[in-house]
Amino acid sequence: MRYGRGPEILRDLSFDLPRGSFQFLTGPSGAGKTSLLRLIYLAAKPSRGLISYFGRDAATLPRNELPDLRRRVGVVFQEFRLLGHMNVFDNVALPLRVAGRKRQDYAEDVAELLAWVGLGEKMNALPATLSGGEQQRVAIARAVVGQPEVLIADEPTGNVDPEMGMRLLRLFAELNKLGTTIIIATHDLQLVRMLDAPVMTLSNGHLHIRPPRSERLRMREEAEAEAEAERVSAAPAVAAPRTPDPDDPSNPDTDMTGGHDD
Repeated sequence: MRYGRGPEILRDLSFDLPRGSFQFLTGPSGAGKTSLLRLIYLAAKPSRGLISYFGRDAATLPRNELPDLRRRVGVVFQEFRLLGHMNVFDNVALPLRVAGRKRQDYAEDVAELLAWVGLGEKMNALPATLSGGEQQRVAIARAVVGQPEVLIADEPTGNVDPEMGMRLLRLFAELNKLGTTIIIATHDLQLVRMLDAPVMTLSNGHLHIRPPRSERLRMREEAEAEAEAERVSAAPAVAAPRTPDPDDPSNPDTDMTGGHDD
């Protein structure tokens, strides 16, 4: 991927996001994390290659079909992007309004979702009166209110304290348990260590994928077991000593006199 005639920011990337999976996206500033996320949530098209999205080639998808595809993806932006003149309830409900649903059809669902993210008593508050962590939870609620199949979060803990960051991570983990595919872009390596999840790292335009700890441990144990089996099979065979037979004539201890009583 490149912007205009500039150098390629991302190149030769190939990866798969399994349905219901959870993964982190890391890398230094300027590595292209936001550009990769824009490709994933269809805000940009690749300059070459293709993106297969829900079985469709996103690069050749007709423009009139893009909105339906994008509604299957929720995005939590780093800067929240809340509308200051709308209260919390209306900010969260905005995607449903845009989709043409009536307030009476979604009011209960939005209220329940706000209670779930711990903002049930803030639904009438304006964004300016909320803390950074509260605004982030509003942004998360807005991203998931349409029940997307994929949720993308760009530095969701970058503007909150560590304790709130952990609360947000637990919230994402709960969403993942409900079946949502989660992608979190973050610089916070401490956050990454809290979950046993794959880590995608961007560096110099290339993507490196590290399996989760549990899989790495399994692979190491399998490799060690295989090495041990090869060591055992390669060891020279050692014959076990044969127990002497007292009646065997070749045994020097065998009495050949046929002795008898006088």
